[in-house]
Amino acid sequence: MKPTLLVLAAGLGSRYGGLKQLDGLGPNGETIMDYSIYDAVEAGFGKVVFVIRESFESEFKEKVSKKYEHLLPIEIVFQELDNLPDGFELNPDRVKPWGTNHALMMGKEVINEPFAVINADDFYGRNSYKVICDYLLTLENSKNSYCMVGYRVGNTLSEGGTVARGICETDAENNLTGIVERTQIKRIDGVVKYKNENDEWISLPDNKPVSMNMFGFTPDYFKYSDDYFIHFLEENAAVLKAEYFIPTLVNDLIVKDKAKVKVLDTTSQWFGITYQEDRPWVVSKLKELVDNGEYPSPLF
Repeated sequence: MKPTLLVLAAGLGSRYGGLKQLDGLGPNGETIMDYSIYDAVEAGFGKVVFVIRESFESEFKEKVSKKYEHLLPIEIVFQELDNLPDGFELNPDRVKPWGTNHALMMGKEVINEPFAVINADDFYGRNSYKVICDYLLTLENSKNSYCMVGYRVGNTLSEGGTVARGICETDAENNLTGIVERTQIKRIDGVVKYKNENDEWISLPDNKPVSMNMFGFTPDYFKYSDDYFIHFLEENAAVLKAEYFIPTLVNDLIVKDKAKVKVLDTTSQWFGITYQEDRPWVVSKLKELVDNGEYPSPLF
């Protein structure tokens, strides 16, 4: 059975100033999601599940999902603030979504096969989809064996300044042993460096793996997600901005030796939009890829 791609597209995009998932950035108005679906189809994925907010379902179907219906099956599920386990009530003052792992949980009714999860507003690159799809094809009927695409840190930097990345530590078999979040990473005099707790710049090799939230799971992960969300809410239900992130649960499963997460190397370059100032850079990168013949224009 072909793997499924789960696309997290319910974010508010508050820092960017709008629904950046629907922003036309390619030469013919393509969104980053368009390139993601194109690469996923080429890699061998068999279905796409979009997690969105119900309030922009009609706009999403019109501008996004109908473009792909002839390529592969499409499912749309909704992430809403009040989708909580029994016994928990939504704080009326909360407006922020519950985070990436809560969004992932919305796919459990329509996903019964190995799946990859991505952010809608990140460009991950064709090689990364091929790498993770090939690995997921080996996981059918298995449990507690997951994966993560580890980007080479030198391929994830921004020309606009420092970036925050989860730096991955691995064992001899390339299994993830931990992720350390570093909030200031940039290239200085040709060398990738991060600022540590003592305000010192520490060098990193260009090929050091970092997490860009491109994970691969089997359906048993949904049960872990449900169980841990209850634990998360017991501690954070009253915290208006607390979020349930995928690495939070992944790290817990690794520490408790409940699952292994293989770190998969990719040659792809990541890029994406966090702030409006990033937009011209992404537009130029996509144009460059099209001009080099890596993508047709128009894409569909």
